[in-house]
Amino acid sequence: MISIKNIVKTYTTGDETLVALDNVSLEIMAGEFTAIMGPSGSGKSTLMNILGLLDRFDSGTYILNGQNVSDLNDKESAKIRNKEIGFIFQSFNLMPRMSVLENVELPLVYAGVKSKERKERALKALERVGLSDRVKHKPNEISGGQKQRVAIARAIVNNPSVLMADEPTGNLDSKTTVDIMRIFQELNAEGTTILMITHESEVSLYTKRILTFNDGALVDDQPQKSVYKGAFA
Repeated sequence: MISIKNIVKTYTTGDETLVALDNVSLEIMAGEFTAIMGPSGSGKSTLMNILGLLDRFDSGTYILNGQNVSDLNDKESAKIRNKEIGFIFQSFNLMPRMSVLENVELPLVYAGVKSKERKERALKALERVGLSDRVKHKPNEISGGQKQRVAIARAIVNNPSVLMADEPTGNLDSKTTVDIMRIFQELNAEGTTILMITHESEVSLYTKRILTFNDGALVDDQPQKSVYKGAFA
């Protein structure tokens, strides 16, 4: 699903050059559920931005679902991003003046899907995350956990090749975190490939593989021997 080789990303501020990713290579197979961990400044967010086609890199190769996406222009990147990738963020990134249903429809609007089909697919995605009874609500009328469910529905409505989640439980309490992680596990069991940044070791236990970054390098890559499915203590 994802193959990167010798990815280098640097940032220059004045006379100082910061190496955000230092010759990183890795592969993510279709159907994996992978956590990306590491301290602040380790390169995990930079990696996610590159994998999500939100940022460019200095050198290396990136193959996404069989397509070389290393040198796409902004328009090409946006097209591939909307088709192949579903994003889920810590802060939900919902449009406050739109209803829950309209928020979920947004990727389909960008994809040029007609109104009737948009609504049908958005309703199906909301049903998938247990929010069929909240379609007319605005984001400020639902809880944090429900907002993240809306964000997940929006991310899956286009049937993307991969879901990329950046600290998706960072603003949630422990009970809601369990609910959200179970949704991710269910989606993964249905074949969805998921990449997730988290700083919470308990959350990483729900995944099948943990990548650890430090100082811009991949320092550990471990499969999970036992995937967690219970509640947090």
